[in-house]
This record gives sequence, structure tokens and C-alpha cells, in this order.
Amino acid sequence: MARTPGTTASGPPRVRRLRPSAGRQRHAGPLAYVLLGLAALLSLFPLYWNLVAASHTGERVVKAPAPLLPGPRLLDNLSFAWNQVDMGEALVNTTVVAGLVALSTVLFSTLAGFAFARLPFKGRSALLALVVATMTIPPQLSVIPLYEIITDLGWVDQLQSVVLPSLVAAFGVFFMRQYLIEALPVELVEAARVDGAHSLRIIWHVVFPVARPAMAVLGMLVFVQAWNDFFWPFIALTPDGNPTLQVALAGLGAGNHTVDQAVVLTGALISTLPLLLVFAVLGRHIVGGITAGAVKN
Repeated sequence: MARTPGTTASGPPRVRRLRPSAGRQRHAGPLAYVLLGLAALLSLFPLYWNLVAASHTGERVVKAPAPLLPGPRLLDNLSFAWNQVDMGEALVNTTVVAGLVALSTVLFSTLAGFAFARLPFKGRSALLALVVATMTIPPQLSVIPLYEIITDLGWVDQLQSVVLPSLVAAFGVFFMRQYLIEALPVELVEAARVDGAHSLRIIWHVVFPVARPAMAVLGMLVFVQAWNDFFWPFIALTPDGNPTLQVALAGLGAGNHTVDQAVVLTGALISTLPLLLVFAVLGRHIVGGITAGAVKN
């Protein structure tokens, strides 16, 4: 006698029992929240102490034990630091430099990453290896020839001397290439070509929407790196000419014989606040983009 699907030879069909925990969402326990709270406090403590130091005098900051509570000189130190160097111009310059570097790096890295990930051409592997190999070269080796170039072009103390050498980064190319290999199927690109889409249309309507989460993360990383960059801007720019924030801070708090550490830390606090504002405004969107990019159909 033939058996119907799902039946056994000795009786009715067997029903698979699901475990009680199947489909149940797990929640973190109290210990996890305690550990996360401690980690958050430890991460925020340097910023808090920076605020505390900026509200005291320089003599009190360097005196042991270090102060742990805010003092009465925060507004005075903010006014002194803002006026000792042209902090307003430095903020504008840093925003322009960091914004242009972030936008150009994201754009060119996405285009190059798409080419390395989904466009077959001769020498692709060798060229990618060469791009990755440039990450091992210390930036100090290129300082002298790069400074000679900007001197010949008359770009010393000009913002383009800081922006143009940083238009694209090998890390960004490799980062976008690795992301697009996983997130952009070959069939999707081929289907767009079959429909008659040219390369620019594929990039705009296929590559950019797929790469948006990685582009947001790369843009944030590059923006922070360009905002905090000191080595090359300090060589190409001058504190009295056309400085970025980090270059301006190098001349902050200097007196006849000593450096006022409270004023220096006040300048560091001013330079940190815009980054905190960017994270507060865009942090949720970046995390949401990462989460959306991690979900596979």
C-alpha cells in the first residue's frame, strides 16, 4: 500500500515540534547594559576632562592632583583662544578641506572600486596589487617632492595644496572594491547592459544605490581623518596665513616662556565640537545605511 507524503508506516504523519526558543527574540541581560555603560563612560571621560581643563587656568591644569570638576574660566578661555588665532577662518578652511577631500575620495574610490570589482580588463589584478601596495609607503617619503611641486605651482599657503594630494586614497579604493564584490551581483550589471544602459547610467542607477551604505561610512572616516590631519597641512600652510584648525592650534597658547595648556585644550575642545555635531546629525543615518546594506534579499 502506498504511503502519502509525510506519513509513516506505522501511523499518522509525524509533526515536527519547534523548540520553545525558536523565533523568540533574545534580549541583553543587566550585565551587558552595565558593561556597555562603563565602556561609554570610559570613552566619554577624555572629552569631559578636556571640558574641565578648558574651564581652569593653565597653572591649575598642570598642578597635581588634576581637577575633575568644571571651573569658572570656560568662557574666558574660549574668548581668548578664539581671538589669539583666527579660529573662525580656520574652521571655515577645515570644513572646506575636509568636505572636498571626503566627497572626492568617496566618488573616485567608488568608481575605481566598481572597475576593480565588476569590469574585466587586462592587468586588473596587478593594478589592484599596485594600488594596495601604495598603502605601505610612509607619507613622509613624499613630503619633499610634493613640497617642491606646490612651490613651483605657487600653492604654498593655499588650500589646494592640501586638497589635491588627497583627492583619492588607496584604502578607499580597496574598501569600496571589497564591498561591491559582495553587494553588487554580476547579474545585476549584465541585466542593465542587456536593457541598453550605458556605463554612466549603470553607475548612477545601479552602483551608487548599492554602494550607498559603504559610501557613507567611507565619507565619515575620510572626513574625520582630513579634519584631524596635521602633518602635511602644517608643512603646506602657515598659522598666520591660511591655516586649518590643526595648524592654528599649533600656535595657540604660546607665551614668552611657557605654553598655557588650558588655552591649548580649549582650542582642542573647539575643534572637536563640529565633529560631535556631525556624528549627532548623521550618525543614525550612517548606522541605518550599514544595517540596510547588511540585509540580503
